[in-house]
Amino acid sequence: MSTLLLHSSARVLIESYVGGEKQTEHTLEEERPTGVVRLTTTKVGRLLASLFVCVVTLIVLWRVFFILRDASAPQWVTAIVAIVWGVGGVSALFLVANLVVEQFPARWERRVIPFVFVGPAFVILGWYLFLPMLRSFHISLFDATSGNFVGLNNYVYAFTSSAMRESFRNNLTWLVVGTGFSVGFGLLIAALADRTDPRFERFIMSLIFMPMAISMVGASVIWRFMYAFAPAGANQIGVLNAIVTALGGEPQAWLILRPWNTLFLIAIVIWLQTGFAMVILSSALKGIPTELLEAARIDGADELQVFLRIVIPYIRGTIVAVSTYIVIFTLKIFDVVQAMTGGNFGTQVIANEQYTQMFRAFNFGRGAAIAIVLLIAVIPVMWYNLHQFRRQTEAF
Repeated sequence: MSTLLLHSSARVLIESYVGGEKQTEHTLEEERPTGVVRLTTTKVGRLLASLFVCVVTLIVLWRVFFILRDASAPQWVTAIVAIVWGVGGVSALFLVANLVVEQFPARWERRVIPFVFVGPAFVILGWYLFLPMLRSFHISLFDATSGNFVGLNNYVYAFTSSAMRESFRNNLTWLVVGTGFSVGFGLLIAALADRTDPRFERFIMSLIFMPMAISMVGASVIWRFMYAFAPAGANQIGVLNAIVTALGGEPQAWLILRPWNTLFLIAIVIWLQTGFAMVILSSALKGIPTELLEAARIDGADELQVFLRIVIPYIRGTIVAVSTYIVIFTLKIFDVVQAMTGGNFGTQVIANEQYTQMFRAFNFGRGAAIAIVLLIAVIPVMWYNLHQFRRQTEAF
């Protein structure tokens, strides 16, 4: 009898449990969302929704760009709206893109998130650098009118013509003299200023850095007055000729005085870039531990030995970085030569010759070939700079 009662009780419990489970499942099925609501609650649905919002945001930004471009409102109103909309729109685009990436699995999220923030920069770099580079290389294989294929003839001109040989020689002079004196003067001034009173140091460094605020063309105009020439007996407005005539000498036409005129042009860039080198190297000098310098002096090293064997090796990475920057700057030099001499009187450089071929002779093939040659000349310096930077970051 008791056994029958136990079996009956167990059956009732099982039936009640199964019935309750079925009722629960039935209730969940009734409460489970369906259609669009169900889709948006899933991982795939959230990803699709985020992608949709990202595309809509990008389209709106694109359309507003054309609206602002064609708007007839005052320019200052358009400028303010463009700045606010541009900054806010780009921020919204990044936020939405980040929302999209967050819908990925964790391991894919870690891989994709860097491209969300670096990707636009790569797109802009590709659009404004790599595509024009490929286009220039394509044009360099054709003649002046870009109508007939000439192969490497334009590159033969770029390496064999007298104008290009003169340009290579002048660019090499710019590279060695301009970079050497800019970095040398910058290091010397930084080392001397570091030993002076801080207030006097700030004044001197501000004074020497001031030319960096002047554009290349503006600096060229200033130095044209320095090199201005007037015949003997006339009033000399040029500073150099005024000094020369005051000392009893004859005035000189400095800008046509070969081969020294190239050095006179390089002096302008030295005047401009010394301040830049001084500021960067001064920061590096202040990072040298004083204990290291004091230990060298206690060991009997004089100041010259301390400077050459302690200071220079310690800041060598900074010197290399500053030097490579100025090397690239001098390889691409154009403004000073164009504003001062127009490339005449033996002062032609590579960038100026490219401008001459492209926009004066309208020989697009030669101009493009010279641009590619200049790019190839800059690439090794850039690679070396990046290689040194990678070594320094690994060291830290």
